[in-house]
Amino acid sequence: MKDGARPVSIVVYSDYVCPWCYVGAAVVDRLAAERPTSVEWRPFFLRPDTPPEGMRLSAEMQARMGPAHERLRTMAAEAGLPMVFPDVIPNTRRALEATEYARVQGRHEPFHRAVAHGYYGEGLDVNAWAVLGSAATEVGLDATEMRRQVDAGAFRIALDQSIAEARDIGVTAVPTYVIDGR
Repeated sequence: MKDGARPVSIVVYSDYVCPWCYVGAAVVDRLAAERPTSVEWRPFFLRPDTPPEGMRLSAEMQARMGPAHERLRTMAAEAGLPMVFPDVIPNTRRALEATEYARVQGRHEPFHRAVAHGYYGEGLDVNAWAVLGSAATEVGLDATEMRRQVDAGAFRIALDQSIAEARDIGVTAVPTYVIDGR
């Protein structure tokens, strides 16, 4: 960390199905290692049209994504991150609401990273309660209470408000980085 450097405020809008968000965390980590930072990960529901059971990618779509996947694999390897590309895109609303539970409990960032790793590091379905519960337990959260509150809708409004705020400032894709308010 550089002495006397002005702290940088970073807000990162992301969704778990965004591979650039997963590898982009390493960029944020490098910046944080170089200078004082305040980082806040905010939700953005990238694919609200995804059905609850997820959406299988066609072989044609997977082939078209091949060059981007190779670039992402290289970036992930450089960051020391495992990278897989599941052939099913999950609906992430439940995961994003569970992440808001983690935020309230003061465990947002480690939970966020655990869920992102579950999807792009291991190919797990981050809409599944077993996956979310495992991530919760891993970071010291009560998985049963998280599920109870998310199922009861305790974080729907907070998630919707956060997404609306993102749209209000012009977020249309992720990752979007807001650095020092810009």
